[in-house]
Amino acid sequence: MRVLVLFDLPVLTGDQRREYARFRKFLLKSGFLMLQEFVYCKLALNTTAVNGIVDQIHKNKPEEGLVQLLTVTEKQYAKMDLIVGNVKSEVLNTDERLVIL
Repeated sequence: MRVLVLFDLPVLTGDQRREYARFRKFLLKSGFLMLQEFVYCKLALNTTAVNGIVDQIHKNKPEEGLVQLLTVTEKQYAKMDLIVGNVKSEVLNTDERLVIL
């Protein structure tokens, strides 16, 4: 499953810019990857993991602005159609990501 975070935060004042930067840093430290400027994505193994991710986002939400969460399956995510632009993939989809413990 994938959790998509879509947000639109105000950045008119210094406090609002700091809140935006804090939320963005929280997403990056939590393992989210940027798909577009205000769209971030994270892989979750199951619904329990999704619920934990959603709870963490609720705890770290900014005071102003709009934050939306969307959970999709891997099959739905794979059907995403790229219309214009190039795919920037930071995810390794080969055996290179295999970790043997």
